Amino acid sequence: MADTPDLSVVKQVQQHIWSEGDFAMVGTMFQGVSENLCEAVDVWPGQRVLDVACGSGNTTIAAGRRFADCVGVDYVPALLERARERAAAERLEVEFREGDAEALPFADASFDVVLSTFGAMFAPDHPRTAAELLRVCRSGGRIGMANWTPEGFVGQMFAIVAKHAPPPVKLDPPPLWGTEARLRELFAGGVSALEVHERVGTMRFHTPEDWLQYFRTWFGPTKVAFARVGSEGEQALADDLLGLVDRLNRGAGGVMVCPSTYLEVVATRA
Repeated sequence: MADTPDLSVVKQVQQHIWSEGDFAMVGTMFQGVSENLCEAVDVWPGQRVLDVACGSGNTTIAAGRRFADCVGVDYVPALLERARERAAAERLEVEFREGDAEALPFADASFDVVLSTFGAMFAPDHPRTAAELLRVCRSGGRIGMANWTPEGFVGQMFAIVAKHAPPPVKLDPPPLWGTEARLRELFAGGVSALEVHERVGTMRFHTPEDWLQYFRTWFGPTKVAFARVGSEGEQALADDLLGLVDRLNRGAGGVMVCPSTYLEVVATRA
């Protein structure tokens, strides 16, 4: 079809976006999510574990702390370098490799456990990504994911950004991975069991304005969105994002304490 987007171009744009700022400055706020996911899938010492779209290494490091044989893969070299720095600081023997979630550089059934924390959900081709997660996981192995839900703080944040700075091509929104219906559709026939539980990750900042400045500095998608809207659109974008905080904030005295729901997913490979 003539209107089918060129996903190779989309990925180039995504690589640029995620290379902006320093995602590790944001990602490490949710290290606990990765620790909880490794507990949910019950990672064992010696198991072969793959962390897909590993970013700055949260989940690879969490699995490594459990003495698993871990590989983290991501298509943004700058994020992999930050992941290697963090693993080296903890003296963990884990591996990080460059690779695409939609074309994982591993043989079929190579891993006992396949994980992804707020990572694979951002790949543009959802069915192809799900197929790759299934392909590299052995029969009886487990696939564990943490995916932002559409109605949560982060899911709504991405919706606001998309309204002000629409993506260059129409794609399925990443937070669809945070719905059970979409997961069952994507993994249909490939898993023998699927468990999902709604969890909460919380952002804590001195003030909402501090949060916004932090994300404009360190979080690539927010930094690029403000650059795209320019001086004429930045106030409207900032107002909508701060309005979202105001609606969901449970902090007091000007402090920001914003819970964001995500779906914790544990699937058993058929």
